[in-house]
Amino acid sequence: MIGNRYLQSLFEYPDQDTGLNQLLELLKSKDKSFLDSLYEPVDLDACDDREIRYLILVSALIDYYLQLHCIGVPDWIRDKRLAFGKPYYHSKRISDFEKVRLLYTNPAPMKARNVYFDPEAIQRV
Repeated sequence: MIGNRYLQSLFEYPDQDTGLNQLLELLKSKDKSFLDSLYEPVDLDACDDREIRYLILVSALIDYYLQLHCIGVPDWIRDKRLAFGKPYYHSKRISDFEKVRLLYTNPAPMKARNVYFDPEAIQRV
């Protein structure tokens, strides 16, 4: 169980992309309740593999956003368990050339987790 009510709710969306879009909207709107909730620790030991996978994706986006806006990043977001062992490209249709481009152009919070989003897909952040 993720623990954070916002992240748990987004995780439970039937479509992962819709949940990620909702996350991006919460970040863009600087929703105070949501941002404050991020500072409550998440117990990663209580999360199953699907939840950890989801948290890797959202922690990359959250870390990027918080750094972009000079907001302190909660410790749990930078836990070493929140990274993929090999590159994960969120775009379903991506060429090898695009994969290489993303490896070099994605911001550090994403590279640190081995998560690669198309910058245009997260442009609202």
